Order: sequence, then C-alpha cells, then structure tokens
Amino acid sequence: MIKIETHINSSIQNVWEMWTTPEHICNWNFADVDWHCPAARLDLTVGGSFTYTMAARDASFQFDFSGAYTSVVVNERIDVILEDGRLWNTTFEEVEGGVKVTEEFDPENENPEDMQRMGWQMILDRFKNYVELKN
Repeated sequence: MIKIETHINSSIQNVWEMWTTPEHICNWNFADVDWHCPAARLDLTVGGSFTYTMAARDASFQFDFSGAYTSVVVNERIDVILEDGRLWNTTFEEVEGGVKVTEEFDPENENPEDMQRMGWQMILDRFKNYVELKN
C-alpha cells in the first residue's frame, strides 16, 4: 500500500465535514489547477457508494472515480473498495494543534507508484489548504 499524510490546523468536525460533503469535495478534489471535480455524489454508509467526476478544465478528458464504503466511523476512519477492487483507507486522528489525515491505498498498475503517491499527496495538500482557508 502507498501511504500519505498531512496535518491540518482545524477541528476534527470541520475536517470530517469537508472530507464528506459533496459541495466541499468539489472544491478540493483535484491535483492540479488544470483539473476540477465538477460532481461528487456519495452515500456515506457501509455498503453505500461514491462517485467523484474528475475532469480537465479544457473539457479534453473526464473520468469517474468511484467505489463503495466498507467501514465508516464518524470523525475517525473511512474504508473503501474502489470499483477496480483496490483498497483505500483514510484515518482522521486528533493531534496537538489539529488533525492528522492519513491515506493508504493499493497502487494501480498503469502508472509508477511515485507518480501515484505524488498525485494523491497533491490532492491531500489541496484539501489541507482548503480546510485551513475555511476555518
């Protein structure tokens, strides 16, 4: 599994809300300014599913990123099985001065692991910045 993390200067409640609310997800869920997330749909329950539409701003390419929730513990953890069978786990831990968010995910086979780590970290960093600006 690939592991990434960040520390966010905010409350656990704010972090959780901005991670799990479609209106917020659309504002941070992309790695690069040339991309955006025009739609996010989710049913945050065990067995529920999510779909995030990822799209190039110039409309040249778009895809859906989706999966199903296998575990949801409010303000603590979300476990997912992606539509291609890979696992993705996100934990939220209250620490001094804020919240540590850790993501672990199975790599896919199309891109080098370093590229995947960098892309996911860029999205997580964008999330951190978004939450801290909204405080």
